[in-house]
Order: sequence, then structure tokens, then C-alpha cells
Amino acid sequence: MSFRTALTGLNAANADLGVISNNIANNNTTGFKESRAEFGDIFSLSDLGTSTRRSIGTGVKLNAVTQQFKQGNLDTTGNPLDLGLDGEGLFMLRDGDVMKYTRAGGFGIDKDGYIVNNTGQRLQGFASLGDAGFAAQTSDIFLDTKQNDAKATSKTLFGINLNAGDTSPTVTPFDYANPKSYNYSTSSTFYDSQGTSHTLTTYFVKDSGAPNSWTVYYGADGKNPLGDPAATPPVAPAVTPTNNTITFDTNGQIVKTLDHDSDPTTPNVFDPLPITVNLTALNPNSGATTPLAMSLDFTGSTQFGSKSSTNSVTQDGFASGRLVGVDVGEDGTIFGRYSNGQSKAQAMVALANFRNKQGLSPVGDASWVQTAAAGEAIVGQPGTSSLGLVRSGALELSNVELTEQLVKMISAQRNFQANAQVISTADQMTQTLLQIR
Repeated sequence: MSFRTALTGLNAANADLGVISNNIANNNTTGFKESRAEFGDIFSLSDLGTSTRRSIGTGVKLNAVTQQFKQGNLDTTGNPLDLGLDGEGLFMLRDGDVMKYTRAGGFGIDKDGYIVNNTGQRLQGFASLGDAGFAAQTSDIFLDTKQNDAKATSKTLFGINLNAGDTSPTVTPFDYANPKSYNYSTSSTFYDSQGTSHTLTTYFVKDSGAPNSWTVYYGADGKNPLGDPAATPPVAPAVTPTNNTITFDTNGQIVKTLDHDSDPTTPNVFDPLPITVNLTALNPNSGATTPLAMSLDFTGSTQFGSKSSTNSVTQDGFASGRLVGVDVGEDGTIFGRYSNGQSKAQAMVALANFRNKQGLSPVGDASWVQTAAAGEAIVGQPGTSSLGLVRSGALELSNVELTEQLVKMISAQRNFQANAQVISTADQMTQTLLQIR
């Protein structure tokens, strides 16, 4: 019996060394989870299926090799599609008809625009529905590389200071070609429905009869704000109305001049000035929607005793753009960055969790597949329920502690030697018995 018992010990020590060697070999494998050999003792049973107080164990057996899903360290890479998980959860990968789960988040984009790992398995997520959020069902994450749609300007916000010490121009009437006929001018960009950029030039003329009042003229793409009535045939203005009036109070703050929205609840708030631009007057071949309607908001403008200046100009239009990069938020949202400075949500990474992760079956490449022992997959968005957050530009390293494995290796080696010594001792006892005469 000693031979058989020691033999089970040798097999157990060999299995333990095999598990340890696999852990050490995968010390640098991204997303790898260390394994642990779990053993159980063997007892001989009586005919009734029970052991007695005199029963001697008959060795050891390997009950299971379990993987330890504790968090590994995150290593910064700088690649936005390298995704690490901070907390619970597993990435979902579709490999043909098989769903696999992993903590290895090294991803890239294949030739068809799908996000895949280094073996071509497609990352799963929730497709973007635009303003409606994200789809409820998971699918392959696809990055749309087509041109981002243009948006026509609907509002321009000015932050301008007009010099309170200016006097009215000595040259009248207003002539955009003569700087002496106006006090100040500034230019801004606006976009039509096809993303073509245009230049809006705004001219400010201080009124002679009202020191806190200014007449504002509008011209586009260098055209005369007043048109050219002397031409044959006469040329109409490209921007209508050709001018408006803005007024400041005695503290230099802008006040309402025209009640464009007819809102009696805002008696002292400046209402944006509506204008329309005839794009065909700027370009007869323009195929964009015309006329272009937008508003000019001077709410942040002032009239102080300093030189006239443009402090800020913002507008809400933009040209079309091509995809130049990808960003991933900690909630798993994948944003496409475009050359026009815009960003758009493309998808959201899906994570899965299991009640018993140790019941998952390993299939290599730091991946697992679902089994009945693991339970049903709980799929959700990062940061919800028990699921962790996504860290872009980082990879989760193996959770193998090399020093610990080396110590375990020494212990397993000694265990093997001890069991081998038991066989040697049992052999000597057998030899002694055979030599009795």
C-alpha cells in the first residue's frame, strides 16, 4: 500500500509543478489569471462504505485546477483601444458562433471596421442610436469611418467690447470699403448645410444722436452689406436685414433693443438678432439650403472705455470631417474624433459577469467559455451593477505573483522528493523482508 500511496503523492506533486510552471510561463500574458491546484485525500472504505478509526489514508488526488480571478495591475500603453478593466467583469468576444469572455483588452480595428483582438475575435457592445442612446442588444462593435455630416450654423455668439469713448464717424453714409465710415469691424466663420465655410463681417457704427447706441451692418464673403443698387441689374444684399441696432445702458451692459421673441418675462434681456443669408448671392452654383437662417447673439458684449476688441466668437456649425481617432470613456462609450473637431458616440463596450466565474471553462488565449457551472451571463454597461470601469490606454497584466510561484515550486519539489523517498524506504523494507530465512 505504501508504494501506491507514495505514487499518488508523486502524481500530485507533478500536477502541482505543472500548474506552477504554467503560471510562471504566463507571467507576462495580458489578462492571464493564475491557476491553483486543489487536492483531496483518499480513504479506503469498508464494505459498508464507511471508514473506521483504524482506517489509513491511501493517498491524494487532484480535485480541481481553479483559476483565481483577482484583479491584475494595469499597465499604461497610450493606445486608446487598449482597454483594461478596473473592477469586476469580462469583455465579450464573438468567435464565429461561440461567445468567449476575457480580461485581455488589447484591441484594434480590422479591415472591415470592426474592433477585434489579436486573433480576430470581435468585441461586443451596444450600438449607438444617436440621441436615443444605445441599443439594448449586444452586437459586433463597428466603427463608422465615413465622413461626419456637416451642420449649418444657426447661432453665432459674440463677446465684443465697443469703445465707449469713440465718436460717430465723420464720413457718412456707411461704406464698407471706407474704414472711416465705421468705428469697428470683426469677422467670423459660418457654415452652410453642405459644410462650406463663409465669412461674416460685422461693422459697428456709433450713432451720433444716441451715445449708447450702435448700428450693426452685416456683410458676407466680402460682399457689400448694402448690395449694389447702381449695378445693372441691381445687386440685392446677401444678408437681410442689412443692419440692426444694439444699445448699452449707462454701466456699459447691453440691453434689449428688439423684442424678437416677444417674451414679456425678459424685459431687460438682449434677444438674438435674426438674419438670413442668401447663399446663391454669394455663390450662384451653391447647392446648399438657401436662405440660411441664423441668429447673432451679442449678450456678452460690453461698452467700456477701452479699445474696441473681439474677446470671443463662437458658432454652432461645422464642416464635414473624417475619422482621425477614437476615445473610450470609463463608462465604455467609444467616441469617434473627426477632423472638424467634432466627436460622436459610436458604441458602448459591453461587459459580462457570472455568479461563479471559476465555473468558466478556459479555452486558451486568456479566454473562457460559459458552462452550466458558471451560471447565466449578466450583461450590462460598465460602471453599472457589479461591473467595473473601463480604462482606456491600459492593459491588465497577469495576476501571477512570481515570487509566490517560486516558493510554491520549491515546496512542490520537496514534496516530490519526499514521496520518492517513501517509495525508496518501502523498497528497502520489502528487500529486508525477502532476505529473512
